[in-house]
Amino acid sequence: MKSEAKARPASRGRRLGAFVFLSPGLTYLIVLLLVPLGLMVSYTVFQRGRFGGVVYEFTTENFSRLVDPLYLGVLGTSLRIAAVTTLIALLVGYPTAYLIAQLPNRWKTAALVAIVLPFWTNFLIRVYAWIMLLSGPGVVNSLLGTKLELLYKEGTIVAGLLYSYLPLMVLPLYATIEKLDPQLREASANLGASAFTTFRRVTLPLTLPGVMTGCLFVFVPSFGNFVIPEMLGGNKTVMVGNLIRNQFLSARDWPFGSTLALALVAVLVVLLLVQSWAARRA
Repeated sequence: MKSEAKARPASRGRRLGAFVFLSPGLTYLIVLLLVPLGLMVSYTVFQRGRFGGVVYEFTTENFSRLVDPLYLGVLGTSLRIAAVTTLIALLVGYPTAYLIAQLPNRWKTAALVAIVLPFWTNFLIRVYAWIMLLSGPGVVNSLLGTKLELLYKEGTIVAGLLYSYLPLMVLPLYATIEKLDPQLREASANLGASAFTTFRRVTLPLTLPGVMTGCLFVFVPSFGNFVIPEMLGGNKTVMVGNLIRNQFLSARDWPFGSTLALALVAVLVVLLLVQSWAARRA
């Protein structure tokens, strides 16, 4: 009985200590995530005011507007650009991460620093640098001696997104490839498998978790980005992020903007669930 009485205060102390350590993170999540998300969800069932804002009268019109062909086209454009960006990032990032993992230890740190070095510069400055490079009288046309119109195209948006988020593909791939046991590849070679067969049957299956994580890290911010499409794509290409921004700041239609944002969150949650399921299967 005495031991049980002593165990109860100790158990309460552990729970209290865990709560104290978790309280900053829980407060952060509640104040900066759950409360704004709750407000966004509540706005979806209200109407836009005559001069903007929110009128607290129930309606389901915001959800029916989501299936309008105009907005579905914007969603399709966003999915296509994000998917192309992710695919190119994978094709470029996988060999890069593989080569870094094969470097001697003294060079790995320098290579990883070079990968994350762009993150040390402000995001907007990096986007403006692309404008200076690709504009009519910019660096690229000056070097080529041409007058090509390189800005305000869908390919330019893909290039800007790829440049911004490629490190998010390389780093998880490197972490996965670095952990591979080299004896597995040696065993495959000793059994007569070619380099391609070893990659297809050994390396790639074992690095699939890193592939899926890197694809998710690139696809999610590319899908919701609005700065790069606006600055590098002009008004010619509208993505979901631009549409949501315009609803809040230009049209002042907060209820429909909240509905679009909720739809974007739903798409991303589905992607997370698919990635989690695929990771378990892999």
